[in-house]
Amino acid sequence: MGTDAHVFLSDLARGLAPRADQLVDVVLQRLLGELPEMWKYEDIAAQAPVGLFEHVAASLDFLERGLDMTEVRTPPGAIEFACLLAEHGVPISQLLRVNRLVHASLLDQFYAEIARTAGSQELINSATVTLSAMAFEYVDRTSEQTVAAYQRERDRWLQRRLLVINEAGTRIGTTLDTTRTAQELADVGADHLADLVTVDLLSSALQEEGTYPVDGPATLRRIAQAVSDGCPDQAAVTGQTHTYPDGSEPARVLATGQPLRLRIAADDIPTWLAMSADHELALRSMGLRSILLVPLWARGSPLGLAQFARSHTADPFDDDELLLAQEIASRAAVNIDNARRYTQERSTALALQRSLLPQAVPEKSAVETASRYLPSGSRAGVGGDWFDVIPLSGARVALVVGDVIGHGLHAAATMGRLRTAVRTLADIDLTPDELLTHLDDVVIRLQREEERDTDEISATCLYAIYDPVSRTCSLASAGHLPPAVVTSPTTDDAAAASGTVDFPELPIGPPLGLGGLPFETAQFELPPGSRLVLFTDGLVQSRSRDVETALALLRDVLARAPASLEETCDELLSALLPSRPADDVALLVAQTGVLDADHVATWDLPSDPAVVSKARVHASDQLATWGLEELAFTTELVVSELVTNAIRYGKSPIQLRMILQSALTCEVSDASSTAPHLRRARVFDEGGRGLLLVAQLTEHWGTRHNREGKVIWAEQALPACLADVSSAMT
Repeated sequence: MGTDAHVFLSDLARGLAPRADQLVDVVLQRLLGELPEMWKYEDIAAQAPVGLFEHVAASLDFLERGLDMTEVRTPPGAIEFACLLAEHGVPISQLLRVNRLVHASLLDQFYAEIARTAGSQELINSATVTLSAMAFEYVDRTSEQTVAAYQRERDRWLQRRLLVINEAGTRIGTTLDTTRTAQELADVGADHLADLVTVDLLSSALQEEGTYPVDGPATLRRIAQAVSDGCPDQAAVTGQTHTYPDGSEPARVLATGQPLRLRIAADDIPTWLAMSADHELALRSMGLRSILLVPLWARGSPLGLAQFARSHTADPFDDDELLLAQEIASRAAVNIDNARRYTQERSTALALQRSLLPQAVPEKSAVETASRYLPSGSRAGVGGDWFDVIPLSGARVALVVGDVIGHGLHAAATMGRLRTAVRTLADIDLTPDELLTHLDDVVIRLQREEERDTDEISATCLYAIYDPVSRTCSLASAGHLPPAVVTSPTTDDAAAASGTVDFPELPIGPPLGLGGLPFETAQFELPPGSRLVLFTDGLVQSRSRDVETALALLRDVLARAPASLEETCDELLSALLPSRPADDVALLVAQTGVLDADHVATWDLPSDPAVVSKARVHASDQLATWGLEELAFTTELVVSELVTNAIRYGKSPIQLRMILQSALTCEVSDASSTAPHLRRARVFDEGGRGLLLVAQLTEHWGTRHNREGKVIWAEQALPACLADVSSAMT
């Protein structure tokens, strides 16, 4: 009877073969009715009839030929159908349900045909039992193969997704530039997910730090776009600002932080999608079919919105593509936020640093200067490099350059504190080594005040003092590179000759902040018209060359530098820094002047009270020579008081010196280190009022110490009618 059933089923299959299309239609209608959600994908809907027809044909062939179960092979169309389900992220349970429905529908049709054609109930029963047994084995075999194909495709898809995520991690966030990061997001999206990708950022996120509530219409700026091959570039525009209406899909995504998938018709472009009439026409010609809106959130606040649009296929974005878009958008949002914060901190630090650097060099100084400050072009941010030009008593000038180790606001603020400390110490006329010793103590105190989790404060500094009367330069270094000294050519043809460039041998002390180690002052004489070039290490340090090579290049540029100091600065930066520097750069070029003998008068005085009157006469006569008779009364009083103090409290030798430069300076030096100080005299005191009078009648006064003793000086402003005395400097 079994053999009769197999023969019957073979004849039955042979008879049903011409009606295979009808069988497919019945099964297909059942699938459409019970699994409608799967048919939203175009490729799945197109592949289903093909795979189903092959499956029906294979089933009939199996019955007709009575094949062994080991010979059963799932049709290629059914394998492709399973792969498409895996690619779109349709759960494997849906695939198994499809298999069950297909086989159940075919069995129902086979059972009906058996009942119609079998001649006896016994044959019906026997054929039904035989067909059921064969069908279950066939379902198990084909389901095993489709599940294996599904899993292989799923693994490949997950691997591709991982590769895309890794690629996004490499391509997105290569710089700390907001616009470029957004463009990198758009490019990755156009390569792997969509035909058109746009990135909009909130205007508030582009301007300032903080949270950005989206209670009402928020202003956004389109800062990036990308299209896939074959899409018109006119479909995407950048640079424009716009708002999304309340209640619109993008507004909801911005407010809730939840992505949204939309189907759109090519002839029904949403009003919020088109930036203009021309843009709407471009989008219509592109034929958009579906859009994925993904919020850009970081640190719990919205930054903007990324739109992924498709036109080449009507398939909506599936769950896997949504997760992939969210993953790369999340990475981009973090990088955009980092770039925004970096830009804000850099701008703040740069503004702070520039405000702390000297805004103007003192006029009629002992030197003519030009300077440059360049912030670094790296991610490290603004550093703590600084320079300064500080007028000192006796027509001298201090030149300073320093570098706080580190970058960012902390380094810039520390730089400001150290620059203030240097100016304060310079105001009491310390020698370079003594000033650096005190500055070292300042840094150590700052270190103790800092919180434990902050970077330790350290800095380098070069402090130089130039005296235009003696033409001497005294300088000391705390871990800083020595300056370049450029002397004028000795030939008559100065334009054709090259200057001599040297780096003076300078004992370089330790960086500031170590404590307990000494600093030394070096001193040398400068020929008239010499140049001092002070710089921080950012000018000469580079990964592409060593310091010696950079210093040789600096020497070559300075040897043939133009007469203009400003042009010299530009040539130095152009030669040594062809691109943005990796570290901050501070550059100070100073051309030294000489105060000629006609503007300096010096008298050696004996330690005798009787000489005070002679000192007043010397001062009065010199003022007459300079045409400054109207300053005689104040000058004689100042000279009288300073000389009297030196004779009474100081030691020989005593010297009086008068200097005419941008101000009139009277100096009295002696060999004692004891400095006078202001005090309030009592009613019946016979003395104690002299220095108070000096302080009231002059612009500035003070004391500076040297290794031979001290100098007490006082400065008076020149009359407004006096001609320009800048000719005193040569």
